Amino acid sequence: MPSVSSRPAWLDALLNRRMLICILTGFSSGLPLFLLLNLVPAWLKTEGLSLKLIGAFALVQFPYTAKFLWSPLLDRYALPVLGRRRSWMLATQILLVAAIAALGQISVSNLAQAAPPAAELPDWLANTVRYAPLFALTGLIAFLSATQDIVLDAFRRELLPEIELGLGNAIHVNAYKIAGLVPGSISLILADLLPWSTVFLVTALFMLPGAVMSLMVTEPGAARIAPRTLRIAVIEPFHEFFSRHGVRSALLVLVFILLYKLGDSLCTSLATPFYLAMGFTKTQIGLIAKNAGLWPGVIGGLLGGVWMVKLGINRALWIFGVLQWIAILGFAWLAWLGPAEADAARLAVLAAVIGVEAAGVGLGTTAFVAWMARTTHPAYTATQLALFTSLMAVPRTFINASAGWLVEALGWFDFFMLCAVLAIPGMLLLFKVAPWNHPDHPKEAS
Repeated sequence: MPSVSSRPAWLDALLNRRMLICILTGFSSGLPLFLLLNLVPAWLKTEGLSLKLIGAFALVQFPYTAKFLWSPLLDRYALPVLGRRRSWMLATQILLVAAIAALGQISVSNLAQAAPPAAELPDWLANTVRYAPLFALTGLIAFLSATQDIVLDAFRRELLPEIELGLGNAIHVNAYKIAGLVPGSISLILADLLPWSTVFLVTALFMLPGAVMSLMVTEPGAARIAPRTLRIAVIEPFHEFFSRHGVRSALLVLVFILLYKLGDSLCTSLATPFYLAMGFTKTQIGLIAKNAGLWPGVIGGLLGGVWMVKLGINRALWIFGVLQWIAILGFAWLAWLGPAEADAARLAVLAAVIGVEAAGVGLGTTAFVAWMARTTHPAYTATQLALFTSLMAVPRTFINASAGWLVEALGWFDFFMLCAVLAIPGMLLLFKVAPWNHPDHPKEAS
């Protein structure tokens, strides 16, 4: 029998406890975000809200773009129990359970029928006042989710040795995508059978495995050494990053992070309302997302992580970036076919679009997250990763808020073609920040 040491490095990396932890960090991180991206828009559409207003709800995701502002606090301070990372992990997870369950107690129809604000208010402000409880609670969920992401990202970066960064982040992203099947599939199916209050309660309970994980794991050694002062926690991560790269190269890195996921993020921002507009029922979307989205995502994510061990993260960014661009064209194809009765052929088209999206966009995210993790300095993990992932979230929050207006102005097909065009600048920046011929040295942009 071969010894453990005779196994390939990627197999040794795959078969250890750290990869199980990455599954749970990914699932806990993905569920509240996909609730905001998939379940809340479907809920609001069935309650009769316009696409413009549904698109505007993307603005509640603002905390994802600003989490670097309070990440130094999480780096510097810990709650009284469980340590610097685990205490914040558990606190945010318990609060997310409560906030998601509370969301289902809001009656959207009652808010819509409430006495309108003063007539002189512009429409956007009138709607903000009318739906203030909904904006407030979804905004709280986004804040708690973003805070959880700060500590989960730092915990994972401190947990994984360098050789496991690609595979560990691939598993994390893969579990992140699988978590999307709860609000994007299971909850949608339940919504055809149960009241929305029950649907949100069931969805909230899926946060509990992550809370159990936070109780059972141990703090990584690096997590036990906090910055000596808050000033060090705030300033040094940024000083180190710009000193290591130089100002020009550092700015190129930040612009790349902003643009690499721009096209596919905008493309998928109204995915569920788009499927509904194409004539599919919530149950059909849920069942197909579960089957066509699950296996391409799982298999593609694992193979992508293993492939990155051999390819290097730079080359993975190129290859997987092309695949996520192809996924955008899949949405354009379905839009070009137009609304029709959901017969077997149409369901097959939907399955193909969802499958390619799960594989392509998932792989692109896998390489991107691994690249960002490797670009951080181990001593300043939480704040630097929070900065990078905040920039990554900017398109999803601000540009995606315009998706409803763009769809109404352009139509679905032209909207998706615009998304394909917007994906190109990020790919072109790969020549500078992740050259193909330097897969093992991605940190320095030329």
